Amino acid sequence: MSKELNYDKLPGFGGVVFVLCFLAVGMAISVLWLNIPVHITLIATIIVASLVAMKAGYTWDEIQATMLHGCNIAMAPMLILMIIGVLIGSWIAAGTVQTMIYYGLQILSPSIFLVAAALICCVTSVATGSSYTTGGTVGVALMGIGAGMGIPLPMVAGAVITGAAFGDKMSPLSDSTNLSAAVAEADLFDHIKSMMYTTVPGLLIALIGYALLGLKFGNGTMDTTQISLTLETLKSNFYISPILLIPPVLVIWMAIKKVPAIPAMIIASVVGAIFALIFQGTSLNEVTNVLNGGYVSTTGVAFVDQLLSRGGLQSMMWTVSLGFIGLGLGGILEKTRMLEVFLSRIAGLVKNTSGLITTTVVSLIGLNLATASQYMAIIISGRMLIPEYKKKKLLPRVLSRTLEDAGTLFSPLVPWGLCGVFFSGVLGVPTTQYFWYAFLSLVVPVIAIIYGFVGFAIWYEDDIDDPTAYSKQEFLNL
Repeated sequence: MSKELNYDKLPGFGGVVFVLCFLAVGMAISVLWLNIPVHITLIATIIVASLVAMKAGYTWDEIQATMLHGCNIAMAPMLILMIIGVLIGSWIAAGTVQTMIYYGLQILSPSIFLVAAALICCVTSVATGSSYTTGGTVGVALMGIGAGMGIPLPMVAGAVITGAAFGDKMSPLSDSTNLSAAVAEADLFDHIKSMMYTTVPGLLIALIGYALLGLKFGNGTMDTTQISLTLETLKSNFYISPILLIPPVLVIWMAIKKVPAIPAMIIASVVGAIFALIFQGTSLNEVTNVLNGGYVSTTGVAFVDQLLSRGGLQSMMWTVSLGFIGLGLGGILEKTRMLEVFLSRIAGLVKNTSGLITTTVVSLIGLNLATASQYMAIIISGRMLIPEYKKKKLLPRVLSRTLEDAGTLFSPLVPWGLCGVFFSGVLGVPTTQYFWYAFLSLVVPVIAIIYGFVGFAIWYEDDIDDPTAYSKQEFLNL
């Protein structure tokens, strides 16, 4: 069949714009008005894109092959996502997540509360791989403590979101982290290491900002009731010990040693399951059920149970299905040359690396605003621009990092976006009020653009051995 496939037909620009507008408007209506599941809106967009492709002369066999092309790109990362669900369940059953939270909560200090709040959320979000879980549990507790200290709640909310977004962006357990790597065709751990160049400086700038803001609140009296309850609940219901930090340390070690992601996650999951049997007294049947369906906490303390009741293979299937459908659409847009047609009209904006990265950041922010979903922004921007990154011989980690720099981090700042609605709801602060205090989300996209112009941490295929190398000719052509 492959010999009969022909991808030399160019769709009309009007049809391409119609597909992209249908996607943007459809997502906005689905999320903001009719509450239609995003999966269904994507399937509807696939139908529209297929009709436009057929009008351009593509056969169904060719269109189906484009979707399979997109899904094939997602295969390994989606397997990783499913294993991550197993991993999270095993780590909670083992008490590893509880131990990380327990020790993280103890760094609170009235004089540096905003800094501590951001760091606590960093620890929790890295441990769970979820900014939503962090914001809805530890974040809520921190909001109460901040109020007791007299710190303006928009500042506290900004610190919580900065920490939660950092972990969600940097954790190998995060769905957005794996999705970005998948879309850009990058290795997961290469992607994470690449993000350190933008995200770590961004976090340091954010922490400095929170330290300066917190100077005038240093004399406040801190109400530690809820934190004390959390610590007591964790200590009385689970075995807490530094030895339970071995699984995350093992993952970091394997990342340094460049162990492939799938075996690394499987090993870490097995270690977590063994620790659950040894240290928490969990039965083999209970452990296997947790690996599949997730951990269900029964401490009797509502916000602790909400924090710990998660994980399992099945918990990842929503994201996995979204990834396959989204990348199936991306395959159509890419292989039927719709994106080529669209990019040909904006070629002047991506003639060099600085313009390409700036265009990527702007498109991610625009799609976040249009679709109300970081996942859609990442998938569409990534598949739209990946041909240009390949033409310039940029390594995939440059695109995958930029997708998160603007796609993941900007999403909490969209008032009508899924992430913005969530955080404003659980933290009780409107997005427009915490906007200017979510420093990480504001700073990192700017850092990404600056790197594009100065050529720092922009890697090309012939610079692979130099972690900060850039093409001098490319720099001179800016």
